[in-house]
Amino acid sequence: MTRLCRRGVSPRIQWQLEQQGVHPLLARIYAGRGIVLRSELDYEFSSLLPPARLTHAAAAAVLLADAIAGQQRILIIADYDCDGATACALGIRALRAFGAEVDYLVPNRFTYGYGLSPDIVELAATKKPNLIVTVDNGIASVDGVARARQLGIATLITDHHLPGDELPAADCIVNPNLPGCTFPSKHLAGVGVIFYVLLALRAELRERNWFSLSNGRSEPKLAALLDLVALGTVADVVRLDHNNRVLVSQGLKRIRQGQLNPGLRALFRAAGRNPEKASGNDLGFLIGPRVNAAGRLADMSLGIECLITDDDGRALNIAQQLDALNRERREIESGMQEQALLQIARAAPDLDDAAAAAAVSLFDADWHQGVVGIVAARIKERLHRPVFAFARGGGGEIKGSGRSIAGLHLRDALDLLSKRAPGLLLRFGGHAMAAGVTMRESDFARFRELFAAIADELLAPADRTHTLETDGGLEAAYFTITTARLLEAEVWGQGFPAPLFQDEFVVESQRILKDKHLKLRLRKGTQSLDAIQFNFDQAPGNTIRAAYRLAINDYNGVQTPQLMIEHIENHSL
Repeated sequence: MTRLCRRGVSPRIQWQLEQQGVHPLLARIYAGRGIVLRSELDYEFSSLLPPARLTHAAAAAVLLADAIAGQQRILIIADYDCDGATACALGIRALRAFGAEVDYLVPNRFTYGYGLSPDIVELAATKKPNLIVTVDNGIASVDGVARARQLGIATLITDHHLPGDELPAADCIVNPNLPGCTFPSKHLAGVGVIFYVLLALRAELRERNWFSLSNGRSEPKLAALLDLVALGTVADVVRLDHNNRVLVSQGLKRIRQGQLNPGLRALFRAAGRNPEKASGNDLGFLIGPRVNAAGRLADMSLGIECLITDDDGRALNIAQQLDALNRERREIESGMQEQALLQIARAAPDLDDAAAAAAVSLFDADWHQGVVGIVAARIKERLHRPVFAFARGGGGEIKGSGRSIAGLHLRDALDLLSKRAPGLLLRFGGHAMAAGVTMRESDFARFRELFAAIADELLAPADRTHTLETDGGLEAAYFTITTARLLEAEVWGQGFPAPLFQDEFVVESQRILKDKHLKLRLRKGTQSLDAIQFNFDQAPGNTIRAAYRLAINDYNGVQTPQLMIEHIENHSL
């Protein structure tokens, strides 16, 4: 069941924003998202929180500066998703520009699993590094850091995941979620954390007079790497607080101006999208999945190589490989999703009965380990319930990826489960909305039962109803391409959602496209315009209330305003 709910907006705050020069429509939208002052919409680079406020960033800078000055070998250990890939590419590009001897290693998820494990350290040791730097992982790698120490390898952990009860004994840890860290933005992505460390490193090298004409070292412009920061931040679906909006806005600005690295330019080309018109949506739904496809089906080294090469031809060749992998991923995902729905149907023939369960856990011996996270996300969206999907790993283990809904902190739920059933979970970690877990295949049924019971305890009744928050109605005068462009130009994302409106319409005509999409002609007052609902499940009546986004339909070079329908309520049939 889906319920439409209009966001509360303070007329006084809306008026204040208008008086400060904010467009009237944007003033209403921003007031509904808690914006009070125009300064909160200032996305200039100077608005970023200073690196000195991030706990241990200065210590990390000293560690790296000493390694660079001592010509030590630095090895970056990256995670295998888009955040990890962009963080790794950012580190490689910046550290090499600073004069470091740096290489990278990204674990194959199917062989080594996640994080800086002892096995990964053994593999890393073959490259004879003096310093290991983790990006987007490492906060839970107690054993891996211990093994590195035994081998005489220093470690710098940069991560944003929530820490467990025990921290690794690394030489330095930078994580905004560390206990005692007072950094105001707790939502930096992994790429954001390493970017801050690099800002601190540049400041440290300045103090050492590292950049001077006499030694021939020029100071690199880290702002040139903000395209990577924007991509990783959006793709990892972290909350877009003000600091993250600055990072994303600055990255998008550079992309639109054509100041993007060859790999990113090639990925836009492979996706058939003009970077001059880039939006956060493009990063999250077009570019991010193509980079992620490498880690899901093959080796994330492919994605990283795409982002670190300066050869346009090589970048395009890799981007085309990533595009092919993404198409393959979509095919695999489609089949797995069908099988997941069949599992649910067997357990609860009526989908409403399945949605009545507090949580859903799914497992198939033939599922692809790299795609279970997407399947969990799709089923979560369909049922509005926390979902885990599992695939076989090796040695009698299964590996699951989970997605949650508002009201259930997924990692906290796993932590509670591990305390109630010691030994059931072999490994787990993650965020509020996404997490991963490894356990024995023989324990799946027990996990399914315990996870559902914990979700039943933690989820309030109101959390189980899917609520679409809207920005109310949109005046007919705003059904224009100009308004659509105005909205597209702003920064939207997780925790700062793109505008969603709701209105009542008369359905003038309707037809089905490709057996699953609904094309409509709607009328509000005297205004008529096209609308589309993807993957619709019910034909509308004569009059509807619809939740929609305003977009631009570009067909054969002709642009017209179009409504993207998210939800329909029939008023008459």
